[in-house]
This record gives sequence, C-alpha cells and structure tokens, in this order.
Amino acid sequence: MFLEVTLQMLDGFKLTVFIFLVTLLGALPLGLIITFGSMSKIKVIKSITKAFVWVIRGTPLMLQIILVFYGPGLILGSKGIGRLPAVLVAFIINYACYFSEIYRGGIESISQGQYEAGQVLGMTKTQIFFKIILAQVIKRIIPPMGNEIITLVKDTSLARVVSCVELLKAAQDIVGLKAIIWPIFYIGAFYLLFTGVLTILFGKIEKKLDYYKG
Repeated sequence: MFLEVTLQMLDGFKLTVFIFLVTLLGALPLGLIITFGSMSKIKVIKSITKAFVWVIRGTPLMLQIILVFYGPGLILGSKGIGRLPAVLVAFIINYACYFSEIYRGGIESISQGQYEAGQVLGMTKTQIFFKIILAQVIKRIIPPMGNEIITLVKDTSLARVVSCVELLKAAQDIVGLKAIIWPIFYIGAFYLLFTGVLTILFGKIEKKLDYYKG
C-alpha cells in the first residue's frame, strides 16, 4: 500500500512543483512591470495600478482562483478556461502584485542623493540604476521576497478549490478512500522539506550579498 499511495501522491507533488515554478516565472517579471506602473509619473496609470494592487492584495487568493475559473463562463457566457490555467493565472496575478510592492519598497528605500551622485559623475539614468541602485535594491528585497516565495509553496494547496489534484488534494482523496491518516504526515514532511531548502537557499544568498552594507 505504501508504494501505491506514494505513486498516487507523486502526481500531486509534480503539480505542486509545476504551479510553484510557473507562478515564479510569471510573477517575478510581471511584478516589475506593475511596479513601474505604480511609480509612473502619469497619474492615471499610477492610480489604476495602485487600485488594482489594492484589490488583489485585499482579497483572498482562493476567491481570486474561483473568480478566474468561473468568471468568464458566468459573466461572458463563454466556456471559460481550464482548472489549471485558471489556477496559474490567479497565482501569477496575485503574487505579481505582492512582488511589485516589495520591488517598489526596495527602489524607494534608496536615497535620492545616490541618484544625484551618479548624475554628477556624468552617468545616464540607466547606468545609475544598473551600476549603483540595482545591487542595493536586490540586497534589500531578498528577505521579504524569500518570505513570499516560501508562502507560495504553501499556497499551492489552494489549487484544490477548483479540484486541481495538487499534493494536498491527492492526500485528501487517499485519506477519504482508504481510511488511512499517514499521508497527511507525508505531505507535512514534504512542505517542511521544501520550505527548509528555500530558507537555506535564501540565507546563503543574503550572506553573499553581505559584502555590501548599503
């Protein structure tokens, strides 16, 4: 039975990792775009972007998944999108908004004097950003980014709300069908291991960036 259950949960594990990786690949660059919008000097763009971020951050991710999955069909009368695409869209948008605020906080934490010093040296805005500002921003956003990414690992379990069989859903199905409890501890160990590896990884990244104390 152990081998059978392990193989069944392996499919859920694969989906959990897939959701995690695709969310990161989509949310990290999208978050930067949203940051530029929220920091735009064009008031309309800035207001719309900030309102959007406020709505996404102020509502539960589970609700957003349900809305993305059922919304197109109920509102537009169309077929809608599949379960997994709906989950991925909701996750990417949600985490992009959270990442955007972390990016914005990191950029705004750099004193204006450093920009001015770069200009005095005859550097362009692009050179100033990549040669002076970027390294400091990365160092300052690593801790909060690490926390959000670790949270993402656990949030992947929300995919079950639209019956995507990720790890937790797979375990729940097995527990219900076979009347055994140990698969729950199985997935608990997985999440602890996954988040533990990420914690160590981000800890090493922070140490490598300690050469700069700005």
